[in-house]
Amino acid sequence: MRQAARRLREALTDEQADAAFHPFADADRTRWDYRPRPRPGACIGEFGLTGRKRAHQLLATAMSPHAFAQITTIMGLEEVLDRAESWRRGRHSDDFWIAVFGSPEDEAWAWRFEGHHVSVSMTVVAEEVSPTPVFLGANPASVDYRGTPVVRPLAIEEELARDLLARLPDRQRAQAIVSPVAPSDIRTGNARDITDIDRWPGLRAADLSRGNAEILDRLIDVYLDRLPPSLAAAERAVIEPDAIHFAWEGSAERGGGHYYRLQSPRLLIEYDNTQNDANHVHTVLRRPGDDFGRGLLPSHVASEREPR
Repeated sequence: MRQAARRLREALTDEQADAAFHPFADADRTRWDYRPRPRPGACIGEFGLTGRKRAHQLLATAMSPHAFAQITTIMGLEEVLDRAESWRRGRHSDDFWIAVFGSPEDEAWAWRFEGHHVSVSMTVVAEEVSPTPVFLGANPASVDYRGTPVVRPLAIEEELARDLLARLPDRQRAQAIVSPVAPSDIRTGNARDITDIDRWPGLRAADLSRGNAEILDRLIDVYLDRLPPSLAAAERAVIEPDAIHFAWEGSAERGGGHYYRLQSPRLLIEYDNTQNDANHVHTVLRRPGDDFGRGLLPSHVASEREPR
């Protein structure tokens, strides 16, 4: 990440670098958003070819190959959405922004790649990386030809959850479906901190059969494995598998608005598909109380104050 951020800075003009690089203490470091709106940083659409490529290379340090493919597909869907809206809003696939907080030469620094339906935030302290929040969405969620999906970047996130729900015994299915109506978006939205998030109800992972527990594990892996193997393994090491709750809201039938979440004290995964006639997906991976490097930074600050 450090090398990729240095190479990005080398490819930018002074004006672009001034827009992209901010102090680490800037409040915008934890101000993230997955909706179309002004955002801090520099727009990759204004970079030259080398600058755009190096912005993508920085993103690739934080994403596994399949997640990188999901993101670049989601970016391309901006053109599809613009066409569906009769070109009224001027959406385009280069309307994605890179912001770096601090310097890759510093002990603590951070960066974010963000635009409509993509927000990837990485906080680096020494050799440790805090890799949340990671938000991926898609509108349209599926582009079909005669009922067959042609483009559907977040398909596996839906299909594994549906498989789990369908396999549950009636009693456990009733525990898992906590509301007949799905929320209109992920419940945490773009909150900067979810330390005090409520413990919502649902079905405990510890109560699942072995086969269904394996499906749940695979569903969690879908989100953790958006990250490179070393970062995914570090995230997997801190979650408490038996404490995870699975909850579904809304319709269990295809085509109906639906939402699910996976929640434990150290993990929150949310998925929502209700907008645009349930063809508009939002998903997020978060670590309650530890997004944006919160758990790394106090120890870093303390070590900086120790006598040398």
